[in-house]
Formats: sequence, C-alpha cells, structure tokens
Amino acid sequence: MDTDLLYRVTREDEAKLIALLTECFTNDPLYQELIPDEEKREKLLPELFRCDLDEMFEDCEIYANNENLEAIVVVSDETKPYNPFKYFADQLYSVIKTNACLIRDDPSLETFFNFLKGRDYLNSSWTEELDEKRLHIIYLAVRPSCQGRGLAKYLMNTVLDYADQRNLLVSLETHNPKNVAMYRRFGFKLYDTIDHYPDLVQYCLVREAKNNQTNKAA
Repeated sequence: MDTDLLYRVTREDEAKLIALLTECFTNDPLYQELIPDEEKREKLLPELFRCDLDEMFEDCEIYANNENLEAIVVVSDETKPYNPFKYFADQLYSVIKTNACLIRDDPSLETFFNFLKGRDYLNSSWTEELDEKRLHIIYLAVRPSCQGRGLAKYLMNTVLDYADQRNLLVSLETHNPKNVAMYRRFGFKLYDTIDHYPDLVQYCLVREAKNNQTNKAA
C-alpha cells in the first residue's frame, strides 16, 4: 500500500513507534492474558515489539497521522509479489528473537509457555483461505491521550479508500470485544473466532471488496 496522504514511518521513528505500541497495547486483552503480571508486561512489551520491527519494516507499510506518531496503522499488502523463502526466513527470525527475549526476561518460562499455548492468537494464519487481492491491517493504534479526535477514523478511511479504489478485500483481527462494534461501522463483518485459550477470544473480521459490496446491494 502506497499513499501520500499519511506520514510513512521509517527506521528513524523506531523509538517513537515502540513507545506508542507499548502504551496502546499494555492493557490489551491479548497481552493481559499472555503476560498477566503487570510489572512483567511493562518490561517485556517494548522488547517484544522491538523483535517484530525487522519483519514489520520489511514486509509491511507503517503509516502515522504525522511525524509525532499520535496514531499508526500497519498494513500488509497481500497483492505485492514476495519471495516466500525470504518471507518464511523473516518470520522464523522474528519468532527466534521473541522466544529468546521471553526466556531471557522470564527464566521461570511461564511467559514463554503462555505464548506457546497462545500462538494461534499471534499470527494471521486464518487469512490463508481469503482472497489474495487483499490488505491486512496488523495494527491500528491511537495514543490514549489522543483518542477522541477522529484519528482512528482518519487512518482507517485512508486505508479503506485505497482498498476500494483497487477493489481489495480488507482483513484484520482484534482481541478486544469492544472494538468489534467499531469495526462493524467501517463495514467489517465477523468472519471467524479463535477461542481455545482460556478467557481470550480473537475476532477475525473481513470487509468485502467494493465490487462485491455493490453487487450485493444491487
């Protein structure tokens, strides 16, 4: 996904990006479940997001509302050609770094085994059966102090307009049930749920390509 309407996040913004993701997801149900101890969660999350950065910058587009990174959206454009061997290597390297981080910072291995049990919540493998003409939104995050200013709507509408212009399906997942209603207002529908981890549900949502929406409306 390429757009001039948003600020393109680069490696120079790494510290701000990690700080934003940590602040936005510290109280997310996914990480509350996988890292129940609050002190441990605050320590681990910046490191975990840092482990993901190589893959994110290599395989995704990261946009913000401005250079201050008050709100960001991370998009994987599934229409772009890619080298499957390199993609697999990037993912494997990210997993290895994450596991090393979990083991190093929690020698009890409790967090490591939590992540192992919850691995289906940490990827988007459910999208494999969807149309390849697709955008996948990995993160949509707004700094808590900046919420209520329409930033999420601005970022989301930019992505959806891009998708509609190219007749692309859009997919995403959330672990916060409160977000489902918000995404429905953008035209997303519940496609599936993953709920085999105690007290944690992943809501898998899809917004159909524009032509399909038009055909159904007709």
